Amino acid sequence: MTEEKKPSGPDLTKGVSLSEFRDSKLLGHVGEEDVLLVQAGGEIFAIEPECSHWHGPLAEGLVVDDTIRCPWHHACFSLRSGEATRPPALSTLALWDVTRDQDKFIVQHKREASRPAASHRTAPTPEKFVIVGGGGAGFAAAEMLRREGFAGNITMLSNDGAMPADRPNLSKDYLAGNAPEEYLPLRSEDYYQDAGIDLRLDTNVVAIDPKTRSVTLGNGDKLPFDRLLLATGAEPVKLRIPGADQPHVHTLRSVADSRAIIKAAGSARRALVIGASFIGLEVAASLRARKLEVHVVAPEERPMQKVLGPEMGDFIRKLHEENGVNFHLKDTVTTLDGMRATLKGGAVIESDLVVVGIGVKPRLALAEQAGLAADRGVSVSEYLETSVAGIFAAGDIARWPDPHSRQTIRVEHWVVAERQGQTAARNMMGKRERFDAVPFFWSQHYDVPINYVGHAESYDHIEIDGSIAKRDCMLRYIKGGRALAVASINRDLDNLKAELEMERSRA
Repeated sequence: MTEEKKPSGPDLTKGVSLSEFRDSKLLGHVGEEDVLLVQAGGEIFAIEPECSHWHGPLAEGLVVDDTIRCPWHHACFSLRSGEATRPPALSTLALWDVTRDQDKFIVQHKREASRPAASHRTAPTPEKFVIVGGGGAGFAAAEMLRREGFAGNITMLSNDGAMPADRPNLSKDYLAGNAPEEYLPLRSEDYYQDAGIDLRLDTNVVAIDPKTRSVTLGNGDKLPFDRLLLATGAEPVKLRIPGADQPHVHTLRSVADSRAIIKAAGSARRALVIGASFIGLEVAASLRARKLEVHVVAPEERPMQKVLGPEMGDFIRKLHEENGVNFHLKDTVTTLDGMRATLKGGAVIESDLVVVGIGVKPRLALAEQAGLAADRGVSVSEYLETSVAGIFAAGDIARWPDPHSRQTIRVEHWVVAERQGQTAARNMMGKRERFDAVPFFWSQHYDVPINYVGHAESYDHIEIDGSIAKRDCMLRYIKGGRALAVASINRDLDNLKAELEMERSRA
């Protein structure tokens, strides 16, 4: 019999004083519900204490003006409305009314849930919006259009068979068996009907015609648009060696991919992961959680060295080895003959499950066919508009001018994709909102979370504060005297502060 969770902190209905706050926050309860009090400026707010994404503890987060940011994955919430103002969180948090009696602040009544007020617009808004892509960027755009009060037609075309899902979970908790499948959809099926979003799954788009403002579907139908968002995402790079097309060889991008790996893992004994990327090593950790013997083959000297540096690369390798992963680095798989993988160095690994994680490439065919300007991605302005007016791009395919790194960049981060989708949606409605969010991603390896903010394609040196080995550190990636990026382990608040500092130092 499980022990019931007890309410946290003091009873807020009896009142608390400012002296009880710590770092402008106090976690207490009203009845059986936990409530977080937050001091912002001269005001006190009361808000639900867990992030609506993965239930991160907002009491450990960062207060910025009249918002609070989640320490885990950098979602942000308005303290005035409870609205999720930054992904990866999308759902609003509950609020309570705060009253004051002399030096005591008292919380008793939860506010009635209310929808955020839509922005008033004087210019007419086009009626037909089409979104090509069913990932994070596409969904976030559709959701934001409705949140902002757009009343026209929204058609969302996805070549996937599953509803838009929380993709990071596919290689992490869901694959490891720690999260049920019902956690995956970003919204339930009813949401799309209630919101008037025409979500079409298993639908291929074969052409875009900027002149006639229409898209052609795989069945030949043409769909007109006034504004179009391209959010086609990326696809796994294929392994081009003999035997790579066998049924026990998998890649991981979609819900169906993750399901297939889970099914195969049920009867497998030994797994081979080809590639020591973030996805590859998250898969390795998840398969170890399922008690499989795991071998990782990669050409690098250290895993993740290019992004995180040699010290963090050595740590990650040791962490995985301590959890039973076998590495074959500075080597490649040359053939897959049945269950036998032959390496360039001559070794042979027998495995009944192979997962290939050697990177992804942006899906650019539609953009190129439509004549959109491209440079290792779809080129967009600071407003995420392509070279053709009225056509926008977001997510893994978009290359945009980043004010912090002072370069045009393209990244394959889930949080960036969602944030770009939201900005693109507002600009499709006629706003001129620059996309200037600092890139952020996280990776989970067993019980070790790695948060990374900023973007450093190259760096002069790395400043290390704390101890990587003790899992308490902050790494700054320096180029030209500036910190272009920061990676941390178990320094969530410091990582949030680094993000804020980057925001405030934009060029």
